[in-house]
Amino acid sequence: MKRREFITLVGGAAVAWPRAARAQQSGKLPTIGFLGANPSIESQRVAAFVQRLRELTWIDGRNLAIEYRWAEGRNERYAEYAAELVRLKVDVIVTVATPPTVAAKQATAVIPIVFAAASDPVGTGLVVSLARPGGNVTGLANQISDTGGKKLELLREAVPGLRRLAIMANVGNPASVWDMGEAHALGLEVTTSELRRAEDISPAFDALKGRADALYVCVDPLVNTHRIRVNTLALAARLSTMHGLREYVEAGGLMSYGPNLPDLLRRAADYVDKILRGAKPGDIPVEQPTRFDLVINLTTAKALGLTLPPTLLALAEEVIE
Repeated sequence: MKRREFITLVGGAAVAWPRAARAQQSGKLPTIGFLGANPSIESQRVAAFVQRLRELTWIDGRNLAIEYRWAEGRNERYAEYAAELVRLKVDVIVTVATPPTVAAKQATAVIPIVFAAASDPVGTGLVVSLARPGGNVTGLANQISDTGGKKLELLREAVPGLRRLAIMANVGNPASVWDMGEAHALGLEVTTSELRRAEDISPAFDALKGRADALYVCVDPLVNTHRIRVNTLALAARLSTMHGLREYVEAGGLMSYGPNLPDLLRRAADYVDKILRGAKPGDIPVEQPTRFDLVINLTTAKALGLTLPPTLLALAEEVIE
């Protein structure tokens, strides 16, 4: 065999050799870099992810290591932490939401990235296609922006005579911008409220006084971190709120409709398992959510003077009282 052919063969074998085996051969445990928004928000999701890894025989501290990094409501930290995980030479980066996934993709074109919940991954340039992602990124789309019409229909059921709608979004998040565009529907008079940082939240509500009957909040890690504040100000302004994730309603929002994120994190663990065993992320198709939950906060409804129809309550996965 010629020397060049031998080098090519050996190089190809190194690429195909499972990452877990290469990591163990080098004397370190296979390592996952987990890039998230806030540990208090994502504790239930992380627990689902870790439990599924355990079922797949990957146990943190025994044959696997997990490095957690949390942006704590500051989106600019994602780039910093993504670069740090690259320097640590983790074997896989797992992200939750679009901003950390974008930051990870900008930080590395080599380390596999698994997004557990990203909006419109093709439109935001994370993958080439859902069936054949290509490159080093794959995962699960959350389809939050695709549920805009459904969320507005549910909100109109809850708020009779809804005519004026405010939409609040972090315009630094491409997924939120997309969601904002999808919410311009159903013939409502729409006012947009654009956020870029936490300091924009209070002035945004000041500007909305007397201009809206309800508030559609676009899902975003920054807004999620400050969800209690958002809902407190919304209630003070007598605004019924529609959200995309359960934790907003647990924090006092009126209602939410969106994917079940713990379920998406469990499924993300399967992606990690495949990659650690040698699969290429670009060959693993992006999947969609299979579970969507409607959650209603009856205490908030009563505080707003709303009597929710029994047909709407019957649709809810959970009613908080």
